[in-house]
Amino acid sequence: MFDSYALLALFQDEAGARQVQRLLGRAGKGDCALFISVVSLGELLYVVESRRGLEAAQEVLAAFDQLPIETVAVDRTLALLAARMKAATSIGYADCFVGALAQQVGGAIVSGDSDFRRIADIVPIEWLPAARAR
Repeated sequence: MFDSYALLALFQDEAGARQVQRLLGRAGKGDCALFISVVSLGELLYVVESRRGLEAAQEVLAAFDQLPIETVAVDRTLALLAARMKAATSIGYADCFVGALAQQVGGAIVSGDSDFRRIADIVPIEWLPAARAR
């Protein structure tokens, strides 16, 4: 389960990019399944666009579309899980969709975002190294 942090690391060649590439390689061989919520995909794209412009965001989306990652839409069940997580924790609402999806699919969150420490007792986290300044 990727959040935007993991994919920003990949597309910006930051700390953690190699770890993400290894997971993508495993997924490409069918050894694991990788997911991202459409909320996190949107977060990835708005961060890239705000930093590097629309053309860069479009290039990232085109590259993303070639990766072995299943984008999961937000349905009522996922929204309610995220709402319950937000009510019970102090993490951001977008991050709650990451946590809720990880719970739903029974997977680990892949991230370096320290906010996920607040839900590490609820959902397993595969930690990426800390990035430079975000």
